[in-house]
Amino acid sequence: MVVSQPARPTGRGRHLEDPAVAGWARDRHIEVEQPARVDEADFLERLSRLEPSVAVVVAYGQIFPAELLDLPRYGCVNLHASLLPKYRGAAPIQAAVAAGEHSTGVTTMLMEEGLDSGPILMQREAAIGRQETADQLSRRLAVMGAELMVETLDLLEGGSLEARPQDDAHATYAPRLKKADGRLDWSRPASELFNLLRALAGWPGVFTNLRGRPVKVSWGQPMRIEGAGGEACGTFLGLLDGRLAVRCGRDSVFGIERLQRPGRQVLSAAQFANGERLRSGERFE
Repeated sequence: MVVSQPARPTGRGRHLEDPAVAGWARDRHIEVEQPARVDEADFLERLSRLEPSVAVVVAYGQIFPAELLDLPRYGCVNLHASLLPKYRGAAPIQAAVAAGEHSTGVTTMLMEEGLDSGPILMQREAAIGRQETADQLSRRLAVMGAELMVETLDLLEGGSLEARPQDDAHATYAPRLKKADGRLDWSRPASELFNLLRALAGWPGVFTNLRGRPVKVSWGQPMRIEGAGGEACGTFLGLLDGRLAVRCGRDSVFGIERLQRPGRQVLSAAQFANGERLRSGERFE
């Protein structure tokens, strides 16, 4: 059985659309359940009649009641996209990239009633590319995580896998993302803004204000400029090497390469500067 979230309205037409896993299961004639909540008595009763050996849980987004956690013989095995106990919570991949981590990984764990706090079964580490975005990393970790889950289930069934408790003293958290998380704070060093851009490039994206109107920054990276600083953070220094050079914290410089106004197409830095008649000394806010 595949259990997924119910169909949700999507797109401009707000048509109901199933999660991808539900469509995948139906195409293969696998039974699908889509309860509004996993603590519904009718759903738990139907699941109990199956007498499941194990539940594989990936990014389900609901708290499981004890009755559900205790139902499968081998427990509920969760795949989490971090090396627990680091980055418990809803956005572990984005949090690792935003923090400038050089590596992260995937973890299989036995679920308990706490938030991603259950005992660890297996882990696998992955390097993070210097310019890799969270979306790109997510695709790599999805493949790695699927392989690790299969290996975990094989060892669990064979009785050769022993769970180990997490060290709560080293736990960090990655809360659910909000649109406001993408606001660029030019007082931060350019390297930190680059990490944030890589982390949020998919959703919600990063943005700033110019002349009182929002601008989405699609891509850019730190750049070196000779000479002393001193300009206010957010100051546009000029179009240099095809980038909009913006002064950041600690006298660093961030070079914006692609950006767009709401509802408009993405422009190169040169196209934007020419179209807006941007002048050195103006401020991104």
